[in-house]
Amino acid sequence: MTAFSVLDLVTVREGSDVSQALADAAELAQTAEANGYKRFWVAEHHGSPGIAGGATSVVLSHIGHATSTIRIGSGGVMLPNHNPFVIAEQFGTLDALFPGRIDLGLGRAPGAGQVLGQALRKDLHRAAEYFPQDVVELRALLTGDVDLPIKATPGLGAKVEMWMLGSSLFGAQLAAQLGMPYAFASHFAPAHLDAALEAYRSQFRPSEYLDKPHVMAAMTMIAAETDHEAETLASSHEQAFVRLRSGDPGRLPPPIPEYRATLPMQAQAMLESLSTAAAVGSPRTVADKIERFIDRTKADEIVFSGATYDPAARRHSLELVMERIAA
Repeated sequence: MTAFSVLDLVTVREGSDVSQALADAAELAQTAEANGYKRFWVAEHHGSPGIAGGATSVVLSHIGHATSTIRIGSGGVMLPNHNPFVIAEQFGTLDALFPGRIDLGLGRAPGAGQVLGQALRKDLHRAAEYFPQDVVELRALLTGDVDLPIKATPGLGAKVEMWMLGSSLFGAQLAAQLGMPYAFASHFAPAHLDAALEAYRSQFRPSEYLDKPHVMAAMTMIAAETDHEAETLASSHEQAFVRLRSGDPGRLPPPIPEYRATLPMQAQAMLESLSTAAAVGSPRTVADKIERFIDRTKADEIVFSGATYDPAARRHSLELVMERIAA
């Protein structure tokens, strides 16, 4: 059976603040746990006033204390921003706090513009070139499969489930080479989905950690009682995406009915291009779209992204779709 999980950006709404966003994320994780979702992942982004998940390991500690059984993890940590040893210590600490529940999804993109490199005092382009080596080093720091001159404590021996994230062929091929599970960011890069999954599956090399390919694919998912209500709720997410792509990120705005009709054709086309990895509508509409997406991808897991201005609406969305899927 396909497993279902949740990806959260810890969204900051207009008229609200980071403290409330963190409280909302914890409540969303509790809802996911109560409704049978497998994982709750937090994404690392920087430099956006509407996203509060930058200190990902700290946010995960907060989420872990608010829950008890659901797996929690990074979707993902952008490794070029960090030193592998520090990430090993952070996620080793998380494993000690929440044993058997920690996932470490790794991405190569910096998660912000070029100014992030200046803020981090790093050459992010060069750091990205070392990404494969850093992944191998990080895994060794956690597993001890390579004898390194220094041991991460906490870290060494932690039962952290490592994932490769990607939105292109690069991550797919690296995940296959290293025998890691692979999560594809189809919610914002659906055009490369099929090619990436084919590359991952065809090139996969079994490892001592994974004996066969294991795929997670991301969808934007917002469910409500009716198609129209869900489409209105989704307009907040769409506004934020258009602003981000226009170079003007901000806090999550309130919904606007018939929002797409107000946009120029280029922006409408951009949003429409994402629809192949989106399920917005009534529970029946959403379930049908999810089923078609699973048929297309043959994914072992689906992770749901998507933000609503009213946090209760997203919690209700998770409840509605799981009720329908389980029926």
